[in-house]
Amino acid sequence: MNFDRRKIRCKREKTLETVTPLGEIIEVIKESRGSAFSRCFQCGLCDSLCPWSRVRDFSMRRLVREAAFGLIDIGSEEIWLCTTCGKCPPECPREVKQIESGIALRRIASEYNVFHNTSKPVRTVRGSLSGEGNPFNEKREKRSAWTDGLSVKSFVRGMEILYFPGCYPCYDPRLKKVAQATAKILERAGVSFGILGERENCCGESIRKTGDEEMFIRLAKENIKTFIDHDVKRILVTSPHCYHTFRNEYPEFSAHFEIVHIAQYLFEIVNAGRLEIRGKYPGKVTYHDPCYLGRHNNIFDEPRELLRKIPGLELVEMAESHKNSLCCGGGGGRIWMETPRGQRFSEIRMEQAIQTGAEELVTCCPYCIAMFEESRISMGADDKIRVKDITEIIEEVI
Repeated sequence: MNFDRRKIRCKREKTLETVTPLGEIIEVIKESRGSAFSRCFQCGLCDSLCPWSRVRDFSMRRLVREAAFGLIDIGSEEIWLCTTCGKCPPECPREVKQIESGIALRRIASEYNVFHNTSKPVRTVRGSLSGEGNPFNEKREKRSAWTDGLSVKSFVRGMEILYFPGCYPCYDPRLKKVAQATAKILERAGVSFGILGERENCCGESIRKTGDEEMFIRLAKENIKTFIDHDVKRILVTSPHCYHTFRNEYPEFSAHFEIVHIAQYLFEIVNAGRLEIRGKYPGKVTYHDPCYLGRHNNIFDEPRELLRKIPGLELVEMAESHKNSLCCGGGGGRIWMETPRGQRFSEIRMEQAIQTGAEELVTCCPYCIAMFEESRISMGADDKIRVKDITEIIEEVI
């Protein structure tokens, strides 16, 4: 990309003084896959749908307009706010592709190492992904430490399932419980499965959403090679972000594997009689649709039908559910960035869950659980509601 960052000066106001001809800047945006900006006719529908409109001043419409005219401030916080929740693109009458357009701006910022204070953690994450294959700067050798005490095997050719936990269930203390619950369920069901352990890399979804295409390609190619080398056919994932990436983005590299999310798989093996629900789970729960499982991939029914199969469990819906589900705030790389109290979507979602009278908020996404657990604690709602992954519920009743 022949673009000299020194030719633009980012002001702290909401304007950008352009020294480079506007046409050149617009071409840079287009080269970064932001050509859809030009379709926008400023109807403002995206602003009305955006969850940020509830907590602070942010306008996707304005961002799109500035980019279309080459007046974007790549040093601003605004280009890092989108959580890629997927709520506005399907409703856009001009198919502006807000997610791809926003990522185009992040690609420019990432390439020239221009980060707002709130997005600077992305640089640290980039280094960790490069060195250890995960965003936590944890040793690659510890990626399978969550299996301690369990009889989880390394994946070998001929196994039915490759279980790919993902980064958070491998390293985060709270999310390790989800991976462990999954392994116990698979073992109880007699599923032939294994893991890659230290040969597993981050799927690359979130770093791609922050604009680092080069890092994403590197991670993707390494994972694909490992899958092929091990003759992997079917991959079971915990994270909707891994699901989306393996299923919808890895085919860009001519890599095609059968991808199944744990909520789908549990529903499948229960219906097939391979896993029996024996116990009761008395109580009221509400289910949260993760953006990358629901809106992005249309998986709404299986988790709910699975929960309804559990004797004693009462499932209630929140005010916003299914395709209208409220984002937790962790997508688009926001999981790595600090969001001030009072601006967290997860706080709103926790309030919605509490209002249903549910004792537990159930979901099936590591990002959502991480965001909800943090808000539950910061809101002082420990005694009002618990947060659980669907696998943790199932483990208790089999």
